[in-house]
Amino acid sequence: MARPKKDAVVDLRDAHELTAGLIERLTCPADKAQAFLRDAKSPGLRVRVTAAGAKSFVFEAKLNRQTIRRTIGDVRAWSIEAARTEANRLRVTLDGGTDPREVERQQLADLAATKAATAAQAVTVGDVWPRYLAEGKPKRKDAFKPGYRADLEAMASPGGQRKKRGKGLTRPGPLFPLLALALAQVDEDALKSWYDREALAGKHQAARALMMFRGFLRWASARPEYRAMVDRDAGKAAAIVEVLPGNTRRTDALEAAQLPGWWSGVTQLSNVTASAYLRAMLLTGARREEMAALKWADVDFQWRKLTIADKVDATRTIPLTDYLAWLLASLPKVGPYVFASASKSGRLTDTRASHAKALQSAGIESLTIHGLRRSFSLLGEAAGAPAGAIAQVMGHKPSATAEGYRPRSVDALRPFLACIESHILEQAGVAFVAGAEPGKLRAVA
Repeated sequence: MARPKKDAVVDLRDAHELTAGLIERLTCPADKAQAFLRDAKSPGLRVRVTAAGAKSFVFEAKLNRQTIRRTIGDVRAWSIEAARTEANRLRVTLDGGTDPREVERQQLADLAATKAATAAQAVTVGDVWPRYLAEGKPKRKDAFKPGYRADLEAMASPGGQRKKRGKGLTRPGPLFPLLALALAQVDEDALKSWYDREALAGKHQAARALMMFRGFLRWASARPEYRAMVDRDAGKAAAIVEVLPGNTRRTDALEAAQLPGWWSGVTQLSNVTASAYLRAMLLTGARREEMAALKWADVDFQWRKLTIADKVDATRTIPLTDYLAWLLASLPKVGPYVFASASKSGRLTDTRASHAKALQSAGIESLTIHGLRRSFSLLGEAAGAPAGAIAQVMGHKPSATAEGYRPRSVDALRPFLACIESHILEQAGVAFVAGAEPGKLRAVA
């Protein structure tokens, strides 16, 4: 048989034994977008040619009375024999009742899952931590409180900074070692191993760091992009919970017999600002940071009110009693803060050293700054003030157990807080005479 000419048209109606020359002569009819040339030796093999002249090997067959096609590859990359072998393999797969296209889709899905798993292994806690600091927040709150945010940063700090007090460099924070772990690797075993190491330096600090990290895990598990990588309950595993130190609540407070000595020790402090601050803590039951952050703009001497930053709400307003008004008016106005200092923040940040001197002078073995808050509550009860009024002044979360908790106006609170102040001064042995104006008040010990 004579060899066909190079420009001879290939008859697409019949199957042909594929050759390189035949494929080279294959063209797409002018009225079609694509055309197929069947192979006589492998019934499922086709050569597809497009109107643009692109040619590829294709497998074609029937499945459930529907035509399915799967591209094998470009004719320039695949030999005819290799294409026939692949077409025969696909034919066997199809005869077994499996759609080759589903096999390919599953393979692609498996490949994507493998890539995603590999990518997940590359995401570390340290990669996600900055976003947690920026977007994280406690329940029913808009954002972290500044103090808690600062604690989070300190817990994960790398250390190596010069100490503000003492010599040497700071140690890495307890959470810093966790930042290097892949998010998907943070499980019960990893956290147990981390906690055991950190507990050697301090069990309570390590436990607090763990509580903070639990918050991070809760937040990350709520983000769709991290959910599959996070074991939300890793920090709650029995192996960890069983070794946590007991949560013993402090109960330290001033006894009535200790009050005169404490008051005398505080008033004798050389740091008059710290002295006033400690007395203000006892007279209001405010939290440490709430009182330290008090600004002159928050003190209303005319209408006798204090507006304090609150842990539960944004702020709370309480009456400004006579002695406290005299005490605050006696402080110098050297900046926006009532309890000003030369520190970077411009206000008192730590009065433990001053308080320790006062305690030593009074012969009191131990009393925390927060113990002054408990002392206010106990002295308030002794003065006969209602539990609800005491709770409202202290900024406790409203409770139905305290008189059904009826919030009072500032004026309604005033007589109760005045009664508490009077009782504290009496127990401390302070005779106080109030004048008409805060600046003219006089206290006589």
